[in-house]
Amino acid sequence: MFGMDINVVAIIALVAVAAGALCYAFLFSRMEVEKKADARLSRVKMAEGDLDRMKSARDRVQELSKRRKSVQDSLKELEKKQAEKNKKIGDRSLKSRLAQTGLSLTPGRFYMLCAALGLFIFLVALIAGLSMLTSLGGAFVASLGLPRWIIGFLIKRRQNKFLVEFPNSLDVMVRSIKSGLPLNDALRLIAADGQEPVKTEFRRVVESQQVGLSIPEGCFRMMQTMPLSEVNFFAIVIAIQSQAGGNLSEALGNLARVLRERKKMKAKVSALSMEAKASAVIIGALPFIVSLLVYLTSPQYMTVLFTDPRGHMILVGSGIWMSIGILVMRNMINFDI
Repeated sequence: MFGMDINVVAIIALVAVAAGALCYAFLFSRMEVEKKADARLSRVKMAEGDLDRMKSARDRVQELSKRRKSVQDSLKELEKKQAEKNKKIGDRSLKSRLAQTGLSLTPGRFYMLCAALGLFIFLVALIAGLSMLTSLGGAFVASLGLPRWIIGFLIKRRQNKFLVEFPNSLDVMVRSIKSGLPLNDALRLIAADGQEPVKTEFRRVVESQQVGLSIPEGCFRMMQTMPLSEVNFFAIVIAIQSQAGGNLSEALGNLARVLRERKKMKAKVSALSMEAKASAVIIGALPFIVSLLVYLTSPQYMTVLFTDPRGHMILVGSGIWMSIGILVMRNMINFDI
């Protein structure tokens, strides 16, 4: 009976295996179809996700291209306006240069001072016993050349002071804007508490708003009294932000960093070219030093150059060649950054 039970169990097991095999045989094709359908469905979903990502990426690219085109159009418009303003800024008239010095001096008063200085030099030369022609030459140089050189010196000194303080003022504006102040209040803060001459220039920008000008136009007008590329950069940043939008504090912070890097580069170039400048000064001064020493030791040897017509020709030729050499050396050791 035990053997009979084993046979029954074996038969039942074989029947179960056979039934499973038959079910697998009949359902295998259906299972494969469902598996392929699931795989196809997953690929379709992935493709749809890729399409959505591609569409979003394409939308972002189109948005960036539109924004870039808007910025380019704004830059072109600014370039046209700046070209028109540069014609006024490039005006090197006496009135414009007097305004750049920061002095409250009118052209009429300037001409009066020049005439007074020329008359004073003329009288001093006559009292010293110089000839009429020499006195007139000294008066001419003193009345026309010296005052204009002083104006150029004052303009350069004021611009250097402005470049030293301008990045610090931009940092104050960045902190003010980040703290929630509008641009107008940040400009007023610099105009009230800034250092000269930045304080005066920003006060003019604030005052220009009171007569109906916008902030970008007021910043561009700053170029009339402070014609520097750094001021031009600042005006362009303000104009682009007002037309195209953007993070103004970040833009001004980047501008302040760029201005400091330009200053460092100028200092580095000046240090590297200092040896060449010293050599140029020594070479340029050697002819005059040698002539003075020869005149002190042998006056009759040098006086021929001033009394003989051939000596006059030699002096004129030497002066021309010296001027050419000085100009060449100046162009070799001066760099624009």
